[in-house]
Amino acid sequence: MMNASVLSQVQDIIKNNDQAEFVLSAIVRLIGESLQCDRCFLYLRHPVTQMGKVPFCWRRHDQIPLVFDADWKPEPPDLANDDPMFAAALRAEPSIFVEDVETAAPQVLNRTFEQKNFGHRALIHAHLCRNGQLWGVLQPCVFDRPRIWTDADRHLIATIEPEILPFAIAYVAP
Repeated sequence: MMNASVLSQVQDIIKNNDQAEFVLSAIVRLIGESLQCDRCFLYLRHPVTQMGKVPFCWRRHDQIPLVFDADWKPEPPDLANDDPMFAAALRAEPSIFVEDVETAAPQVLNRTFEQKNFGHRALIHAHLCRNGQLWGVLQPCVFDRPRIWTDADRHLIATIEPEILPFAIAYVAP
């Protein structure tokens, strides 16, 4: 089974490396490739200071827009109002699987915001939370077509979230 292999690879990465930067970079790539996505990035944030950045982004090819920000920046004050998925993440709600940005309910996402800022058609908004605090969002996505996220995809993300959370926290607050 593909997911068993991916989970085994995740365990190997974690077991053989203790550097958060290496682990997170390798897992972002692994998730993007294994889910056959066009792009996968990881947004990391400090829940107290509300400073964030996107230090890890994998793309299938160079024509896919890069989401990358090497510098810590304050989150826009209206982000939770403009982005219902981010608001859900701040409330430590379960991760969100969007099969089609074009047809998703407005309570789930702000289509204009998604199109302007990300350009993807389908995505996973995986919330990395501990004790009700958001430390990051892992976001695999596809462009140009809807995507049905299978039960196996959902299980993979649910299994990986707690595995990478300690590395996200270590990266943000070493």
